[in-house]
Amino acid sequence: MAQNIQKMIAETFLEMANGIESGSYGKRPKIALTGMGSEHGEENSMQAALMTAKEGVDVYYIGTLEAEGVTTVKVKDDEEGHAKMEELLSNGEVDAAVTMHYPFPIGVSTVGRVVTPGRGKEMFIANTTGTSSTDRIEGMVKNAIYGIIAAKACGVEEPSVGILNVDGARQTETILKELADKGYPIKFAESARADGGCVMRGNDLLQGTPDIMVTDSLTGNVLVKTMSAFQTGGSYEASGYGYGPGIGEGYDRLVMIISRASGAPVIAGAIKYAAQLVRANVFEIASKEFAAASKAGLKSILDARKAAAKPATAEAEEVKAPPSEIVTEAIAGIEVMDLEDGVHALWKQNIYAESGMGCTGPIIRVSEANLEKACDILKGEGFIS
Repeated sequence: MAQNIQKMIAETFLEMANGIESGSYGKRPKIALTGMGSEHGEENSMQAALMTAKEGVDVYYIGTLEAEGVTTVKVKDDEEGHAKMEELLSNGEVDAAVTMHYPFPIGVSTVGRVVTPGRGKEMFIANTTGTSSTDRIEGMVKNAIYGIIAAKACGVEEPSVGILNVDGARQTETILKELADKGYPIKFAESARADGGCVMRGNDLLQGTPDIMVTDSLTGNVLVKTMSAFQTGGSYEASGYGYGPGIGEGYDRLVMIISRASGAPVIAGAIKYAAQLVRANVFEIASKEFAAASKAGLKSILDARKAAAKPATAEAEEVKAPPSEIVTEAIAGIEVMDLEDGVHALWKQNIYAESGMGCTGPIIRVSEANLEKACDILKGEGFIS
């Protein structure tokens, strides 16, 4: 009994000493790292393990190499390494794992974290691997929530959200703003470009205008690779935190993704990212965010959008254009796939309109006299927000 108490006291003082030395307090996170499979060799992975072991993290290196300050779990190959990683996670021997590939279920995807080249600002990319939903728009909406969870767990109390100007951005904006109006708090970023708005352009990506950049996971994957390896010509990811943790409603396994091209600095960043999430209890934060989004009616909003969507096989209704007139005003904020339908909706109301492409994306052009009425019609039919 006395020996156990002495051991507990000794461990407590050791944790305090480690916290003072590393600048972090509380129990040291235990993070597993699968070291085999990197294009840069096992030594690259071990270098990352050594870098983070000095910063208040217990690193369990799964591979063949050994080093002082790191716990090595010996395996003969990559396949055995992943099996061992799963075992350590299932048994609770580690709090999280960093690995190069992982089969997340549908509904779970990863929130990447990069350092933007324009101003050296950190930015979360939501999302980068996995599939939040088989429906593109629903997936991007969920990506925004996943990004908020990751950012809050990393200490960003009120993260700003921007939506990359890709297919689905405007519908995602409409849904997120409706969700915010119904009680789920979202702070929307404002583009650094003169025309503003929460739909972000390439300039915003480079500058890190929002704390969270929302996009689809395929685009997000390319963005992380580009941001991490642009200085090295693409062969070596040299900066950032990797592709991030898998997040999804009800999901409670903390697995961080890196790539085979990730260099030691990025792998070390992923381990630090994992440690932050462990210390912040990311799954508790996730539970609160999902509950808040549900209370604001997320499911009913998404269901209503799907119900209103036109079947892809539906025949296009033939609509004749009213007499042409000079169009000098531009209405932005419509999806490119909805552009012609938006024009036809105005034609039905005897308003002449033309489709076009402005510097910020698709536009509908109308006369100055019809601008206000045209905007009301397009809003009423859900083409713009």
